[in-house]
Amino acid sequence: MRQKIIKGRPRTSMAGAEMTKPAISYLNLTGRLTLLLLLGLGSGAGTYANAQELRDLFRQVKSSVVTVRTIKREITSQSKNEVVIVPGVGAGVLISAEGKVMTAAHVVHAVDRVIVEFTEGREIPAQVIASVITADVALLKLDWVPTDAVVARLGDSDQAEVGDQVFVIGAPYGLNRTLTVGHLSARYTHKNLVGGLRAVEMLQTDAAVNKGNSGGPMFNMKGEVIGIVSNLISRSGGFEGLGFAVTSNLARRLLLEQTTYWSGLEGIIIAGKIARIFNVPQEAGLLVQRIAKGSPAEYLGLRGGSTRATISDVDILVGGDIILTVAGYEISGDGTDFNKIHARLSALRPGSQLIVKALRGGKIIELSAEVAKM
Repeated sequence: MRQKIIKGRPRTSMAGAEMTKPAISYLNLTGRLTLLLLLGLGSGAGTYANAQELRDLFRQVKSSVVTVRTIKREITSQSKNEVVIVPGVGAGVLISAEGKVMTAAHVVHAVDRVIVEFTEGREIPAQVIASVITADVALLKLDWVPTDAVVARLGDSDQAEVGDQVFVIGAPYGLNRTLTVGHLSARYTHKNLVGGLRAVEMLQTDAAVNKGNSGGPMFNMKGEVIGIVSNLISRSGGFEGLGFAVTSNLARRLLLEQTTYWSGLEGIIIAGKIARIFNVPQEAGLLVQRIAKGSPAEYLGLRGGSTRATISDVDILVGGDIILTVAGYEISGDGTDFNKIHARLSALRPGSQLIVKALRGGKIIELSAEVAKM
């Protein structure tokens, strides 16, 4: 489940010194230039070799990178509150011959339809099969796989070091398979994310990342995927040298080695004074924003928001359900309960019943569904 928290208004030449230059004979200068040329330093040969290597790597891996196009329903401005269809764009990378595509969770988590576009414009429908919104990674499954599909190799991100050259391929502003190059600038481990499931490992890069790069792969100079692009930090709205990617090792653990559910629900935690305004009968609740069409949350019967409003300078949707408990676990104000909820939902097996209590129209309701049917 995707969540934010609202508790109230956020405050989210040395002067006077002479240097005598030593005389350098023409012979000595010529000798130095000859040495530089032999070493490939004075001629730019090293730069050319790097460029050629990068060009060859790009040719090898570019067909494994896909453009992820989405469609979702959105409520317009507060004055109209009309439902419109909104297209979205991101990127992804094919990581298995069975048609599994890694991307960013925020690109696909609460959308109604996903289309994956390969080279030469081939479009293939895909389904979300796993999504961890707090780590911002998701896994898609293609409805069918092209016979000439190129599968990328997942590398060991633990071996990546600050200073390593990396490159990113994505669809910034819809420009498919755009290459940007930079270095690994830093590594971070976020241990205290609100609603976090576990520590989230991030790679920082100065390779340009813009809107549309989300979900695209970060490659090392072996042509291996070592990260999935997540976000950027910017004051201007454009790239300012601070791009971030979730490590490939974390993405592998969450999406391929563990059981991870996809809810198709996007929500905001409301607590304290805001919760009291909504008459929430406990410390906090999860105000449902959007429900993806065909998702488990829709099958369960949950309802998303219907009217736009601004609360504590945050634009949200109101009128939807406020979730109180999931599988017996009560929603808390700091989101720490999501560890337990995630573990519980991931452990559910076919035949199990999922029960959710929610506040709807001032009344507490109970919704339940069989996991297999969800």
